[in-house]
Parts: sequence; C-alpha cells; structure tokens
Amino acid sequence: MSEPDDLPVAGTAVLLRPATGGIEVLLMRRPDRGSFAGAWVFPGGKVETGDRLDGDGEQDDARHAAVRETREEVGLVIADPVALSLWQPPAQAPVRIRTWFFLARAPEAALDLSADEVVDAVWTSPEEALSRHAAGEWTLFPPTWMTLHGLCGMQTVDEALAAAGTARNFTTRVIETPAGTVFEWDGMRLETGSLPWNLVAG
Repeated sequence: MSEPDDLPVAGTAVLLRPATGGIEVLLMRRPDRGSFAGAWVFPGGKVETGDRLDGDGEQDDARHAAVRETREEVGLVIADPVALSLWQPPAQAPVRIRTWFFLARAPEAALDLSADEVVDAVWTSPEEALSRHAAGEWTLFPPTWMTLHGLCGMQTVDEALAAAGTARNFTTRVIETPAGTVFEWDGMRLETGSLPWNLVAG
C-alpha cells in the first residue's frame, strides 16, 4: 500500500566526524516529554514553511529542514547533506511523519545545545551507541538503531558519505508476536523482544 502524499515530512541529519579507529556520530538526548521522550536521536525535525523553496521537491525540503534543525538544536552549520534513507511510518504510529535521513560532515565547531530541545549530546562511535542501547543505558528508536548499524565498520567519513547518495526506502510494519514486537522492512526485521535487538532476514 502506498503512503499518502499529505503526511508531514521531516529531515534528520546524521553528523559524522573522524575519530581514532573509525568515525563518530553526534547523538543527542531528548527531554522526557514530547516526541521521542528520553531517547537518543540525531538532530532533526519537521519541514517548515521557510524550508520549502520554489521548484524544490520533498527531498530538498527535508534537506533544508535537517540543516536548519541542526543549527537550531546543536548550533552546527552543515553543508551538502547526502541523502541516506527515507522512513515511512507504520500505520500504528500515533503521529505519522515521513522522515528523510541525511549524512553530513560535521564542522569543527563547539556544540551550542538548545535548552528546550536537547538534554545532552555526545560524540560516539556507532558501535558504542548500540552497545549502550543493548545494556539498557540508552533508548534508541528503530530508525536510529538501523542507521547506526549501517555505519558500523566505516573507517572514514569519506567512506560513509560515498556509500550514501541513493536514499533507501524503509516502509515500516509493526508485528506483535509472542516473543515481542517486530519491526519489519522488505527483506529484514528487527526483533525487539530482548536486548540487544536482533536484525535478521525477513
């Protein structure tokens, strides 16, 4: 079933920087209220009127939103974000937003966190973030988990950016099983009945 065109659209920025032994990503923790309460996420938010420029399509609108939200939430100005993925929300979601994820090279600048939207922010390797989730220290929602999983093993920022560019479409289906909740996409599923989550072929 195709997604309705009138869903709100959002843009998310996955910021990358070099680190010893590989790359680091920027993750920030949301306040214990509102969307993704208490979860660790990438900067991002819904497309606003100022993000829509004449002649641009939805992906470009979302890219502008990702750039703006990154500046507003963590004080970093990014350039030329590369499309990574498009996440279609499950039918069961109480708030349904279609979200584009972009990879971007982080500028060499200090973070300036928005007190209203960000409780904390850290640079960490994808592997460390997944480990903290597995240990129950952090909460990661499936799109964040899947994005981090895909970045594991990347040795340089250039390698990660080169692997993106053609956005992969994830249409999420949620299935309740005796073992727990399963998030399913074409050809794969994320089983959340135990920690760490298990990614298996669908």
